[in-house]
Amino acid sequence: MSELTMGSLFDGIGVFPLAASRHGIVPVWASEIVPDAISITKRHFPEMVHLGDITALSGDKIPAVDVITFGSPCQNFSQIGDKSGIQGVKSSLFYQAIRIIDEMRNASGNRFPAIAVWENVVGARLSGNRLDYLAVLRAFTGTEIPMPASGQWADAGMVRGRRCDLAWRILDAQYWANPRIARRQRIFLVADFTGQRAGEILFKPRPLFQNPDLRNAGGVSAAEANRGNFIEAGRRIPVVQPFSGLRMRGGAKHHDQRMFLRSFGKRTDPFPTLLASELYPFAFWYEDDPGGGCIRFLTETECERLMGLPEGWTKYGADGREICSTNRYATLGNAIALPCAEYIMAGIAEVMG
Repeated sequence: MSELTMGSLFDGIGVFPLAASRHGIVPVWASEIVPDAISITKRHFPEMVHLGDITALSGDKIPAVDVITFGSPCQNFSQIGDKSGIQGVKSSLFYQAIRIIDEMRNASGNRFPAIAVWENVVGARLSGNRLDYLAVLRAFTGTEIPMPASGQWADAGMVRGRRCDLAWRILDAQYWANPRIARRQRIFLVADFTGQRAGEILFKPRPLFQNPDLRNAGGVSAAEANRGNFIEAGRRIPVVQPFSGLRMRGGAKHHDQRMFLRSFGKRTDPFPTLLASELYPFAFWYEDDPGGGCIRFLTETECERLMGLPEGWTKYGADGREICSTNRYATLGNAIALPCAEYIMAGIAEVMG
């Protein structure tokens, strides 16, 4: 059997290609418009063709692939965005991906792509009075799907339409890696255009993602102790905990000592969701010097670890130029957590292998 191939729309920094390549699926092309993101991906996948702006692509003219992935812009779906929904300027680009899939399938006699994977924020199920997600399901399936009787979209579900077998599920990255990584809830949708395997891809239990980069020299879990790239064998290991400035301000305002102390979280807590637009601080101190602690922000390396990515993934571009910190944080905040992408790619390789 010939090797499986994939194309990545709204590629970002190549997380879907990385997950695919780890399961024998060959990344063939990518579409992205952010220069530093493109450069980062080119460094890791020099053979992959970069096609540019999705609005200028035609699905019947680009190389046909077995799998198309796309994490279309979420700004108009997000609860911290403008909530204009699927008709918003950015989130409406979803339909460009659907157009390319349709054009490729028509040109290939409905052979390619066999599978499409869509990723987005969980707010996509809520925007537009929950009608935007209905539009997403109808766009994939070509079927007049009714709203649920409850008026609510479940965290997981399936639809069998004229064009594809479809399943969706909310995955939280913190539960899909050992040791745990960042809290990052996203909805993943799998559409199978050539079979009825979407549920098997998305719901079948598989081993947790393992990343040795997330453990220090002593084997201490990142969720327990190792949140800093400054930690080395033989040095003092700090206590590290997520920090909530909102809780601290609330505790101080209401003279609530318990709330104030809770602003430091628990030692085993995963970190909050990484955002492209905002950095979260955390607190650390040494066990033998609790009064000498401080509050600081994540380093770029720590952000990579908390997304499950190899250390230094975003540090350099294809030309060897070092990517500036601001752009590294932004591209990581927009990225997909590797453990979730790996889980899905493992399922695709399993059912199509």
